[in-house]
Amino acid sequence: MDLTAVAKPCSFGDKGTSDVVLRLRNSEGRPEWFYSHSSVLVSKSGFFADRLSNPGSGSCIEIHCSDSTYDHHVNLLRLLYLPTNSLLDSLDSVQSALGVLPLAIAFRCDNITNCCIQYLEAVPWEEKEEEQIVKEVLKLGPVAMPILARIQPVDLSATKSVFISAVRFATSIGGSCPPFGDELKTSAQEQVEFMLGGDEDTPLVTADDEVKSVVKSGLSQVCSLFENELSSFLLVPDITAETAETRILQCLSDVEWMCNILPKMDLMKDFVCSWGEMSRKILEIVEDKKLDNAMWVLKVKLIEVTGKVLEAVGYGNVILPAPCRVQLLKTWLPYIRKIKPLLDAKADEDTDFPYKMDEDLCQSIEGAIVSLVLALPSNDQADILSDWMKTEQLKYPDLSEAFEVWCYRTKSAKRRLREGLDRVGNTTISL
Repeated sequence: MDLTAVAKPCSFGDKGTSDVVLRLRNSEGRPEWFYSHSSVLVSKSGFFADRLSNPGSGSCIEIHCSDSTYDHHVNLLRLLYLPTNSLLDSLDSVQSALGVLPLAIAFRCDNITNCCIQYLEAVPWEEKEEEQIVKEVLKLGPVAMPILARIQPVDLSATKSVFISAVRFATSIGGSCPPFGDELKTSAQEQVEFMLGGDEDTPLVTADDEVKSVVKSGLSQVCSLFENELSSFLLVPDITAETAETRILQCLSDVEWMCNILPKMDLMKDFVCSWGEMSRKILEIVEDKKLDNAMWVLKVKLIEVTGKVLEAVGYGNVILPAPCRVQLLKTWLPYIRKIKPLLDAKADEDTDFPYKMDEDLCQSIEGAIVSLVLALPSNDQADILSDWMKTEQLKYPDLSEAFEVWCYRTKSAKRRLREGLDRVGNTTISL
């Protein structure tokens, strides 16, 4: 076959001008013949250039393909006949480009390979397509890696910058951005939680002093907004107004969100301290007579957040001095003891009453309180247990376990004291 002849204009499948026949097996297993031209194949494909340069190659080339790649093989052959500047426009879907790309690489069709890579790098991907693209590109090796530019890991400084911006938005540092401020803030909060997942760069970002400073500012911001909204609530003429209630619950939701993410940054102690500082004021407001039969959802949410604080302190995840632990208990224990039977009574009156302390919440709070009490100095334990036994609400939280341990420890302490005094006395006599 004379490969030096001057190429004449030709089109794919033109039997009259064809000097090479390509033999493919179709999806039904029958061979299918494609009339082609050596001038096109040689100039566009390294594979065909090598095959046709062999004097014994003949005018028929058989190409083996699977059912799943048959259409992509045909598409590749058609693309060989297009001008280079038309290749990119001829690609019309991620699936077609992704199917042609490995064949273009295998047949060493450089122009088609480059166009497929450029196309896949630029167009949007569906979620399922992204998974498939990543899988295929990893098979193809370095030549196709530019396709994955959009999902390559960024450097630490860029990650830190994005994280800080997301925290600022999530905590409304600098103010909200109407008219879509709440929606965007919620989205930012979700992204911060996602970024705090188990990524290997997460500890490096969260340990950064600037990041911690911004997060602490965010905590201060959300706590301040919640406290201000709650303080102004009693001044609202109609406390049942939906707008005022919604604002307070949104602020509390932001506080709860901070409570959920700060343990992942080793900053839960900051939250516990902030919650302790504003607890007394919070309870003064929610226990106002105007709210006796209102804002039940707020009251339950406050207990849920407090439960997380009690767990953090009670199980030793946050270390506080004994006076602070005593203050935390004495502030919230009476309220929990008061609100639980009220919620139960409302639920008994109305089976559709939605605001309850579920069993898991009750058990976690009770366990945390017992653990917290048992870690206090003996005299403080005595004060809390004495107060518990004076109330009518002995059932919840049930501190009988803490009381039993306190009694045992008290007797043991007296016995150890007597034994110590006896040893001292015996030593004095022997001298």
